[in-house]
Amino acid sequence: MNLEDVIVETLKKEVVPAIGCTEPVAVALACAKARELLNTKEATDIHVSVSPNIYKNGLAVGVPPTDEVGLYIAAALGFIGGESKKGLQLLESIEKEEIELAKELLESGKLRLDIKDTREKVYIEVKLNTNEGFSRVIIKGKHNQFVYLERQGEVVENLQENATEAIDRGESIYNLKISTIIESIEKTPHQRIAFMLEGLSMNEEVAMSGLTKKVGLGVGYTLHQNMKRGILSYDLMNYAKVLTAAASDARMSGLKLPVMSSNGSGNNGLTAILPIVAYKRIFDVPEEKLAKALAMSHMMNSYIKHYIGRLSALCGCGVAAGTGAGVAIVWLMGGKMDEIEGVIKNVLGDISGMICDGAKVGCALKLSTSASAAVQAALLAIDHQIIPAGNGIIAETAEDTIKNLKRLSYEGMDKADEVILKVMQKSQRIRSA
Repeated sequence: MNLEDVIVETLKKEVVPAIGCTEPVAVALACAKARELLNTKEATDIHVSVSPNIYKNGLAVGVPPTDEVGLYIAAALGFIGGESKKGLQLLESIEKEEIELAKELLESGKLRLDIKDTREKVYIEVKLNTNEGFSRVIIKGKHNQFVYLERQGEVVENLQENATEAIDRGESIYNLKISTIIESIEKTPHQRIAFMLEGLSMNEEVAMSGLTKKVGLGVGYTLHQNMKRGILSYDLMNYAKVLTAAASDARMSGLKLPVMSSNGSGNNGLTAILPIVAYKRIFDVPEEKLAKALAMSHMMNSYIKHYIGRLSALCGCGVAAGTGAGVAIVWLMGGKMDEIEGVIKNVLGDISGMICDGAKVGCALKLSTSASAAVQAALLAIDHQIIPAGNGIIAETAEDTIKNLKRLSYEGMDKADEVILKVMQKSQRIRSA
């Protein structure tokens, strides 16, 4: 398979629609599959175990189409009415009656959820017991990747041993130089990546819903009102901030609209795409260039997350998707590889310290900051203002800078992730008391 084919295949796998935050949705997906294996809606016990990162990201985020937040309601909805064939869009068809049944299930005490002691970033295990028998489901590695299915003691599917090896084979692209990937995208015929434009229109619609009325934290809506008042200007940086924040406001509040995700994250998808939407609204850009810019943004997001992990103590919206958006913008501005590498260094030298403390309405602020950092990095890089090697974690090359970020994520932030989770759990207990 040549590089162009690998890039197109990667984009098709990693850039997919999702309704709701991908962590609770993945839990719902696992519960739906466990129920489907037994073809029942009656349970005596449902035990859900998730990795610390899944727990952290699903603790306080809105779950469509309810007014509830968190993994418990997501798990119950998945069991009651989810259809696993719909993947990360399985909550789309949930009706009001099913929401009530899900709440009754939670009140019954039959559903338990705990944190599994695992080093895996993405891990969800569901053990379902009924009067007729039991089933067991494991999602690992990716939010929609089933690696183990068991029904009545019979193993239906077991990909656990091969899952990591298969992922590593598929991600050999991330050992390439970034310039090689960018150059391949530049040469790719438009018709092969025109599907990228679907995410542009999809995420733009979500952003517009966050500007129509104040939802979530109202970051995008408030900034937009200040643009209308003349306090803020209608420039590229502010437009990117407003659109990206408004979409996050809507999504984190539990809006029942599909979002084009990137590398397993809806918020990463918003950050990777919406600054490009802002650029398109201000400047005349042909669809072919837009599609290629979007492909670069998503590939850069995937490239960095390959090194820091799909879920991390670092905010992927900033260090990965924000970097991707910056790369796309500088390329649209006519930047070459020196400027593209410069954007990567500028973003990572700017916001690499942004932590991930779970998905919640406050993420709109982080997405706003990430979009702003992307535009700022692009404007500086196109004028050849680039953080020099030896400044903090910045290395001679973009690739080595990303490897330094990996060390920061795994060696430096491992303990920080534990502390963040403990703080969040304590806050949750105080609010529940």
